[in-house]
Amino acid sequence: MPFRRLRFAVLLLASLTLTLEAAHVLELPQKMRYGPELYGAVNSTMYRYFALVGGPLTILTLLGGAGLVVALRNQPGFRWLLAGVVAYFVAFGVWIAVVEPVNSTVASAFANDPGSLPRLWMVLRARWEYGHATGFVLELLGLSGLFWSVLVPAARDRQNSG
Repeated sequence: MPFRRLRFAVLLLASLTLTLEAAHVLELPQKMRYGPELYGAVNSTMYRYFALVGGPLTILTLLGGAGLVVALRNQPGFRWLLAGVVAYFVAFGVWIAVVEPVNSTVASAFANDPGSLPRLWMVLRARWEYGHATGFVLELLGLSGLFWSVLVPAARDRQNSG
């Protein structure tokens, strides 16, 4: 199988990237019941390493995935690979369009008027939480496509050799 190491790296990176969105989804039901003070405190302190670790993981996933798409364009399982990588790019687009503006607004408020954070988070909470949930669904579909891109050709090879 060509580009095995790159494929392994992309699968690993995509899996790790998905864990960040999965954490958001698992927290969502409880956090949606938090009052303004608790929600503001949690969201203003909890996610520093999500950005420090998640940003590079996401970029590496996208770059590695794009590299695989170029390298394996005529290989069995390519359509699954392409679908998986596209799903990760769409998830990143959702993050840019939906989640990142909330992060920027909150960061600005934190710098200029920290007392406004609880109220501001209540206004932006649904957008931020459901933006992450949408990213989770897209990344889960993407990771599924990446796995299928490996499994479909492997199954076909077993059928042809048996």
